[in-house]
Amino acid sequence: MKTIDLRSDTITHPTDEMRNAMYKAEVGDDVFCEDPTVNRLEKLAAQKMGKQEALFTPSGTMSNLLAVLSETRHGDEIILGSEAHIYWNEVGGSAALGGVSMRIVENLPDGTIDIRKAEESIRSQNIHYPPTTLLCLENTQNRCGGTVLTAEYTRAMCDMAHSHSLKVHLDGARIFNAEVFLGVPAAKLAEPADTVCFCLSKGLSAPVGSLLCGSTEFVARARKLRKMVGGGMRQAGVIAAAGIIAIEKMVGRLAEDHESARQLALGVASIKGMKVDLSLVQTNIVMFEPPEHMEAPSFIKMMLGNGVLFTYPGGHRVRATTHRMVNSSDIDEALVRIQKAVTGTI
Repeated sequence: MKTIDLRSDTITHPTDEMRNAMYKAEVGDDVFCEDPTVNRLEKLAAQKMGKQEALFTPSGTMSNLLAVLSETRHGDEIILGSEAHIYWNEVGGSAALGGVSMRIVENLPDGTIDIRKAEESIRSQNIHYPPTTLLCLENTQNRCGGTVLTAEYTRAMCDMAHSHSLKVHLDGARIFNAEVFLGVPAAKLAEPADTVCFCLSKGLSAPVGSLLCGSTEFVARARKLRKMVGGGMRQAGVIAAAGIIAIEKMVGRLAEDHESARQLALGVASIKGMKVDLSLVQTNIVMFEPPEHMEAPSFIKMMLGNGVLFTYPGGHRVRATTHRMVNSSDIDEALVRIQKAVTGTI
């Protein structure tokens, strides 16, 4: 029985073209900024995001951490959504290593944050309060089911934050999914933010890596901090070569993943007892609820035994993520197995 892995788009393998490029990559010492392939990748990433420069990091978690470290001081406070990846999935690094407190504002189901509530969360000048210095947004919003932030919404949030002298960091791990869904270039979606990062190792299928983009001064600070936290890589062109192909050739096919997610969502919605909000299925992530009598972790364990892998985001929810390693036939087969496991019929 074939295993159908819907846990994450991070399980994607590099393409044959990526492997060949990695084998032939021209390399140098990136800590000395002497790796030509890394330099090319960083220049390409900066252009794609409409920023002055970019920094290659091992992971999106490190990119987000460097953004926080670069834009804050110990004792500052940052504002972010209640479902933010920085808050949920990065081991509290911003607090532990950056010495900042996190002020949480509720994410709405569509992944946005109410602009009025975000503004009300900014601390006033008071001897008792930590200074608020950074607002963090996320596009697409992972824990809200891969929902997108429009360019207009992001600009409104950034204008509000900038009016209070806050910087804005955009966690754009899957920003190219938003680009494809909205038909708006990633640079436009990231334009009002001071900094933005995106991942190569998710739907773009590169084996590893993230790019952190911003001003020349910001990237210089982040580069030194990258060395501090152990992210200074040497002949990193070997992996950067795959990243170049990811950016240049893998963005357009993300539409296929979105179609697979929609196919999965519609199929799940048709199974008795299963619940999914189809209005929130925009990109490649599907959040759904198993029947009420079945706890989500139990459902996931049951489906593991049936060769379909999901992740557990908490509560009565299951997360499925579509990607290049699963096709339409795989989705059909997954739905058959879910139907049989839940209802005992086909």
